[in-house]
Amino acid sequence: MRFKDYVWPHNPATYSITYQRKVAVHKVPFGRYCMQDLDLGNRVMRGEGEFAGEGAYDEFRKLAVVFYKKGPGLLVHPVWMAANAYFISLSLAQQPRPDYVKYTFEFWESFDGYGPFSVDQEASGSTVSRGSGSVYYTVVKGDTLWGIANRYGVTLQSLIANNPQIKNPNLIYPGNQVKIR
Repeated sequence: MRFKDYVWPHNPATYSITYQRKVAVHKVPFGRYCMQDLDLGNRVMRGEGEFAGEGAYDEFRKLAVVFYKKGPGLLVHPVWMAANAYFISLSLAQQPRPDYVKYTFEFWESFDGYGPFSVDQEASGSTVSRGSGSVYYTVVKGDTLWGIANRYGVTLQSLIANNPQIKNPNLIYPGNQVKIR
């Protein structure tokens, strides 16, 4: 797992993602109530892990340094999705020892998509999204990163650099979002 410039030596023992939907309930005068869907809320990523062995507490301190850095960063989990997130909490789950530290953490997903946004449908059935100067491409069956790079006139290396959530450039799946620029 990775956040900003910190890479965990091994993945946390537990990792969960909570999806939220905000719904408001309004009282109707002389009646019952009505509900209003306020759409999706932020995703919350929580987990628990441990550092063991020589230097365990030093490794926890490195993670704490990242916690103190302001602003969101890219949170990448090798199995789950990558997300731009804020590091919200970091807690010791027990009394730390020099050779063993158990900790919990929480990240909140950041959504910065309120800029001008448009969606164009391409002939191949894929979707290209443009917002805040970035261009995203939705992968369809048969696509390769090399083919997408050629289609948009960018290098394969820049495409891979723009998409750190793609662990293996040879494995992309229909529905994946690929950042072009």
